[in-house]
Order: sequence, then structure tokens, then C-alpha cells
Amino acid sequence: MLTELEIRGLGVIDSALLPLSPGFTAITGETGAGKTMVVTALGLLLGGRGSAQLVRQGVDRARVEGRVLVAADGEIAAQVDEAGGELDTVAGPDGVQPEAELVLARQLLESGRSRAWLGGQSVPAGKLGEIGAQLVAVHGQSEQLRLAQEPVQRAVLDAFGGGELLGVRDAVAEIFDRLQQVRGELHALRDAAEARIAERERLQLLIDEVEQIDPQPDEDRQLLARIERLANREELRALIGEAHELLAGEEHPGGSVRELSRTITARIERAHRSDGSLDTTVEAANDLVFAAEDLATRLAGYLADLDVEGIGELDSLNERLAAIESLKTRYRVGLGELLDQYAAAGARLLELAGDDQRIPQLAAQVHELESDLVTAADRLSGLRRKAGDELAERVTEELHALAMPNAELSVSITTGDEIRRLGQDRVALLLAPHPGAAPAPLATSASGGELSRVMLGLEVVLSAADPVPTLVFDEIDAGVGGAAALEIGARLQRLAASRQVIVVTHLAQVAAFADQHLHIEKTTDGQVTTSSIRALDDEARVNEMTRLLSGLPESESGREHAKELLRRAAATGRDVG
Repeated sequence: MLTELEIRGLGVIDSALLPLSPGFTAITGETGAGKTMVVTALGLLLGGRGSAQLVRQGVDRARVEGRVLVAADGEIAAQVDEAGGELDTVAGPDGVQPEAELVLARQLLESGRSRAWLGGQSVPAGKLGEIGAQLVAVHGQSEQLRLAQEPVQRAVLDAFGGGELLGVRDAVAEIFDRLQQVRGELHALRDAAEARIAERERLQLLIDEVEQIDPQPDEDRQLLARIERLANREELRALIGEAHELLAGEEHPGGSVRELSRTITARIERAHRSDGSLDTTVEAANDLVFAAEDLATRLAGYLADLDVEGIGELDSLNERLAAIESLKTRYRVGLGELLDQYAAAGARLLELAGDDQRIPQLAAQVHELESDLVTAADRLSGLRRKAGDELAERVTEELHALAMPNAELSVSITTGDEIRRLGQDRVALLLAPHPGAAPAPLATSASGGELSRVMLGLEVVLSAADPVPTLVFDEIDAGVGGAAALEIGARLQRLAASRQVIVVTHLAQVAAFADQHLHIEKTTDGQVTTSSIRALDDEARVNEMTRLLSGLPESESGREHAKELLRRAAATGRDVG
């Protein structure tokens, strides 16, 4: 419940505080006094778009702050906590669910920038609207115009249908979304069939060519090294042969290195027999002999290998290297990356084969989902028809009580060929305002006053299903007068028995039924107009009612009429209670 609304620097309102009570609150005032600014302020608290033009001339910002009572451990409290806001605990009587006070605030700067707060925490305006929409619903002339739109009428019917209908509608939406997803995947696979065939052929060619040559990691470098050796075999034989001749040649002038090392060792050994300190020198000399012998053996073996290896091999090595180089050139990569592509190609071929197998699986899913969607949409249509009959009957009863005794509301539901996210039904609220009139859409059959009463009738009927605790009506009585206005007031009073109802009105017949009456009055110094808001006591209320009835606050007949209205409204209220 909204307990307080504070407005600063908004339009003609410099500073105003609206104390709000449970039940029915009426707000009246002269034309241009700022009644609309109250609704505008509430719209800002609900996350509506702000404009620099709303900021009062002469101030740098406008601010609106609302205080709302919510359940201390309810869903709203949890959402506020999740957003980082805080609630102020309010003490309540024993045995009653504990309540907490939530502060909503919105600020507009003259620069056009806007800020919002939820429970003291700065939040986006959208978050403020998300929470506010669960607390306050504003109905004005713009909503009456929206009521003539088919999507809004369908939403009204679905809300009236309640949990089962809404659950089936959600199921239809879920199946529809899944069907769109699967259809999209199926179409994508089918559209890409030619591309998959081309990719599969390219990958298979890569695999075949690589497997035909079967290159090994680093084989190209190894081949180059082998070819280099074989291509320079004669030069290698000459160099190594000469080295072997110097080391171990029998006919080398002056003796070979091996013979010289033996001679050197023999000389040192003879000296060692005379000088024992040459032990290590003898060992080094022996090492020299062994090293010469070992090196001679190695060189002899190398020369022997050169004589037998590579016979006919060089050509085959060059051919294999050419094949590998051609493969690398064709795919414009090194051998290592080519082998990586070969390994990946096999895995990708398996994926492509899986895509081909998935097409019939997806087609089967599409068929199954289409069948499920038809079944769910048919069930939704049946629930809507049932709800439509009941809604039409109950709203018609309300219209009869709202001084439209011969009016009849009907709900037309036509089923289209195509099922969309919210089903296959076109919903239209039709009104026959008097006998002999054919039912016609609200946009063409209802006057402004009749549309106001249809909207109020819907609100009364929907009140049990709609969880929003505070309803605000902005001149819902436009175009209405006399007995019809009295019935509107009585119905608002009835609605306020279970909800907080705030009504901006210009009719005494409506205001008379209010539990609380607020008056907006304007003053001007000839240059600046300022509006203020105050709660009316009994005497002031009679004066305001007299003004609304006759335009003359001092009219005696008007005062008597005003008092009579108040007595009648009070009696009606006792009957409702």
C-alpha cells in the first residue's frame, strides 16, 4: 500500500506531500491546478520516461519520493534485497504478517538526466519500474485507448483466465520457442548441405594425399641431410681417405701418425725404466696410441660404408623429398602443420557425418514439436473461450450496475491458421451498448464515457486475479455524469474494500464515495503559479463538493446537494462493509 507521496519541483508543484490511507482516496482540484502532475509523479516512480520539461521553472531538479508498505518477508522484499536496497521495519499487531516500508525515489535534472533509487540504493529506472509495477497500477485515458487494442484485450482475458490458462499459454510459448530453434538448426544444416559436401571432398582429398605419401614428422629435414651426404660422397671419400692415410698409411713418407705414436710410446717406456716418475707420461702415451688406433678404425669403417651405401638411393631420396615438397606447396604449410591438418580432418569428417545423421533427427523433432504445439494451442483456445464467456457475463453485470442497463459485452475469439508464440487466437472485446446494436469492437462502439465504464467493470472483475495492491485511476469518469457517475463512485468504493484505490476526478458524484479527499489548489502572483495539496476535513470537503457540483462554493442548494451525496455514499459504504 502506498502511504505517502512527496513531490518537489515537478511542473506547477513546488512542494507537496500527499498522505495516503487505505481504501478510496479522491483527488480533486481546479483545471490546471496540477492533478495530472500527481499521476505523472507516480508514473516516474514506476520507471516511466522523464523529461527536462517536467522540471519546474526556476529549480534545477524535480524529485518524487513514494513510501510503500510491503510484506517484510515477501517477494518484493527479496527483490529489493537482491538489488542492494534496504527496507525499514514497521511494527505491527501480534498475529499479523510483519510489514516493512520501502522508499522509491526518482530525480530529474533540468539537463534531462535522471536517477532512481530503490530502498536507498541507486538503480536503473527500469529496475524501479520492475518493482513499482508490482505495487501500483495506473489507469488513465491512455490505458483506455490501449484497451481498444487487440493484444491488450487478449492479455486482459488471459489474466482473468488465471493460473491454468496462463500455464498453458506459457507452455505454448515454450514449445513455440523450441520449435523455432530446431527449425532454424534444421534449415541451417539443409542450406549448408552443398558446402558440407564440398568440405567433405576437400578433407577426404587431404587425407588420401597424405596417406599416399605417408610423410613422417621432420622427414623432410632428415631427407635433405641424407641427400646432402650422398651428393658429396666423392669429396667425403677423398677427405676421409687422406686423413686415414696420414693416420695409418703404411707407405707414408716419414711414417704415419699411428706409427709415430707407437715410436713415441716406445721411447717414453724405455725412459720410464730409468725414471719411475714418468708413470703418468707413459699412460698418456698409451692413450695416444689407443686414440690413433680407434680413429683409424672409425675412418676405415666410414670409407667402407661410402663404398657400399647410396647405390641407387639418391634418386629415390630426391623423388620422395620432391613428393613431400609438392604436398607442402599444394597446401601452403610446413610439414608439421600439414600433419596437424591431417589429424584434424579425420575428426571433422566424423562431425560432418554426424550432421547428415542429425538432419532426419531434427526433422523428427520438428514434426513432434509441431504436433505438441497444435495440441497446446487448441487447449489454450478452449480455455480462452471458457474464460471469455465468464468474463463477458461478469463485466456485463458490472455495466448494468454502471448505468448501462442494456449494454452487453461479448468476447470474440477467432482461431487463425498460424500458431504464434501466444497461441492462434485473435481476441476482441465487443460491446453492444443498447438494444438493437450489433456487437462491435470497443474502438468503434464505445464512447469515452462508456469506455471508462467498461474499463472500470473489467478492473472490478479482474481485481481478485490481479495482485497489484494499489490502483490509480486518472479521470476514469471522463465523459460520464449523473447516475452513471454515482455508479462509478460506488464501484470504486467496492473495489477499495480489498485494494487501495486513488482516483483523480472532477466529479462530486465520484469523490463523495472516497474515504479520504485530497484537494489540489493553485495560487499565483501573476507570474508564477504554484500548487499545493491538502487533506480536507468534513467542512472543507462539503465546500469542495459544492464547487464541483455548481462551481459556486457558497451555493446553499449546492451545499445541500453535496451533503446529500456524502450521506448516500456513506450509506452505500456501510452496506458494502
